[in-house]
Amino acid sequence: MEDVTLGFVLIGAMVALIVLGLPIGLSLIGTGAIGVWLIRDNIDLAFRFTALATYSGIQDYLFATIPLFVLMGLLVSISDVGKDTFEVAQALLRRIRGGLGMATVAANAVFAAVTGVSIASAAVFTKVAVPEMVRHGYTMRFASGTVAGSSILGMLIPPSLLMIVYGVLSEVSIGKMFVAGVIPGVIIALGFTVMIWVYATVWPHKIFVDAGTSDVEDVPPMPVGEMLAKSVPIACLVVLILGGLYTGFFTPTEAGAVGAAGALVIALVRRRLDWPKFWRVLKEAGIVSASILFLLIAASLYSRMLSMAGVPNAIGDFVQHLGLGAYGFLFAFVVVILLMGMILDSTSILLIMVPIGAPIASAMGFDLIHFGIVTIIAVEMGLLTPPFGISVFTVKATLGDPSVGIETIFAGAMPYVTVMGIALFLIAIFPPLSTILVR
Repeated sequence: MEDVTLGFVLIGAMVALIVLGLPIGLSLIGTGAIGVWLIRDNIDLAFRFTALATYSGIQDYLFATIPLFVLMGLLVSISDVGKDTFEVAQALLRRIRGGLGMATVAANAVFAAVTGVSIASAAVFTKVAVPEMVRHGYTMRFASGTVAGSSILGMLIPPSLLMIVYGVLSEVSIGKMFVAGVIPGVIIALGFTVMIWVYATVWPHKIFVDAGTSDVEDVPPMPVGEMLAKSVPIACLVVLILGGLYTGFFTPTEAGAVGAAGALVIALVRRRLDWPKFWRVLKEAGIVSASILFLLIAASLYSRMLSMAGVPNAIGDFVQHLGLGAYGFLFAFVVVILLMGMILDSTSILLIMVPIGAPIASAMGFDLIHFGIVTIIAVEMGLLTPPFGISVFTVKATLGDPSVGIETIFAGAMPYVTVMGIALFLIAIFPPLSTILVR
């Protein structure tokens, strides 16, 4: 069997193993090691190759970014920053029809800028925003769908763990990826708010139990002092991290360290952190970071096996032979990611597809930062599509209400998927939307 054919067979075997329930890390490292063995017909070389990938895969100083940003996100989550951010946004938008839905999107966008994890956003705002929205006359479908839909901003507005993973896999600057995500994240957040306003104004029966409801006009105004007290900590953290990255004063790793220290100060000042909580945060940060780093080790071996087999070159030659062109390839790549999003989680999709797609995209003239933003948006859409939809399942689990079916939340999230699809098209067609800030 030719090496290229063997490479494609191993990709199929790896996806099949994942679908059958084998952890993604074991599937990647197993097929990668077996692939090296079969391609080179040398099992000793396969073992040495695996050992080399284990060491070199995460030895770079850059990989300290992962545990630092994870730690920062966990500290922010226990500091009630999400709740305070939502209350400030609620007070500011209380006179706008659909304002509470917009407040959820705005708070999620700000919260995303310091946590970088969509699941954390979904869990926090399910507890904070859904009961408040339902109390003010929104349907459960729209309230839960809004939380699930806007939670995806956590992986697009920097800092983002998916951007770190993509940057490592494609060997592009993580700092530039962070900065490139700002405009697309703002575009999608604005798209969500416009969509909510249109629904509230034109089709109020789709989001309100009673189409004549007054929305949040009965929410009392918040004193300026209280508003500042609740918004200044999160604003300072956002400015500190993104300002340092944008000006080049911090490297991504240093930004993670500064952000984690800032989040620790906020948690201590607010008296939300004691020793038992701090120990739980450290353990969870260690578990999450170790799992991500293991996945990157596995992906490093898998990527090297694919290159050894010649799979990226073969796919690139095939695309050129079909005459699809650069954007034809991009369209096909996005479609495959959307289909994979129905059965796999975001990190798994990146680990499988980026080692294949990034070399082809680069050869076809795409800026890998632009390609990365398009890829991450497509991957994030998978968080909201059945049957996997991990953000939707997070909302369902956090609600703990047996009367709210999973199909209700999926239905509520579909308008947000549509907005993301429009944004994805615009960003794909106009690359400066994702690259202008990094030039």
